[in-house]
Amino acid sequence: MIVHPRPDVLRVLFTLKGSIVKRIALRCLMVTLLAALIVLVERHYPAFFYPVSATPFTLLGLSLSIFMSFRNNACYDRWWEGRKAWGKLIIETRSFVRESVVIADPALRAELLRSLCGFAHALNARLRNEDDLAAARPWLANPNAISAHNVCDTILREAGGHCSRLAQQGQISDWRYSVLEQRLVGLTEVQATCERIKGTPLPFPYTLLLHRTIYIFCLLLPFALAEPLGWLAPLFTTIVGYTFFGLDAIGNELEDPFGRDENDLPTDALVRTVERDVLAGLGVEPLPPALEPVGYVLS
Repeated sequence: MIVHPRPDVLRVLFTLKGSIVKRIALRCLMVTLLAALIVLVERHYPAFFYPVSATPFTLLGLSLSIFMSFRNNACYDRWWEGRKAWGKLIIETRSFVRESVVIADPALRAELLRSLCGFAHALNARLRNEDDLAAARPWLANPNAISAHNVCDTILREAGGHCSRLAQQGQISDWRYSVLEQRLVGLTEVQATCERIKGTPLPFPYTLLLHRTIYIFCLLLPFALAEPLGWLAPLFTTIVGYTFFGLDAIGNELEDPFGRDENDLPTDALVRTVERDVLAGLGVEPLPPALEPVGYVLS
């Protein structure tokens, strides 16, 4: 995740860290060279070029901008919903830590709270298509009892079983059990929300249509600009290509907010926050350091 301090105009113009330029540079170069080639041919063989009106490109560009804004808004909504889900994970974990102080057995309380760290690690790995059981193993008292089918759900099921037995044994009241169980339900909702975002991408035909239309628009645009603009046509084609290719790439990056792209959610840092809160609740010192951004860009 990239943090955004107060803007500096010159650095904003030339920074590459966190920018989408690196992903679209080849495509922008392609349309620039094509535009230059078309201008060169038009200058030497004007008879082969018929006047092309800019009106169709104006209408198509306007329509394309509107559809791309809808797609980017949908992708940003997915990114923001994912962030809210992870925020709820931290809220539910902190609440569980606070409400579990009534558990008299310190070893059992520590096992329960550390399993929440295992849940956070497992969910983070699951959303990245990594080994969720291996990620959670260091935090679990009995990792062999965890089903590899759905590690996150099994961890919560084991925690719920511990709370239920405590209530049956009279170590916690029924009201306290209900409160702790409600926190586990909240964590289940977090997992389901993240899995819904991860497992339901935007409809592929819609995305494919935009991809193809962007390429067609940027490849045909130089034919309309070559005659009226001359050697300025490659410059304006590059600017238009940068805008459309950039918006398209940003949408692709935000569509899956749980990966390792620079602008994806900082889930590693959020997992570390859960670790620090749980260990602080157990009285462990020193706490592991909070994860800081590796680099930053200016907004």
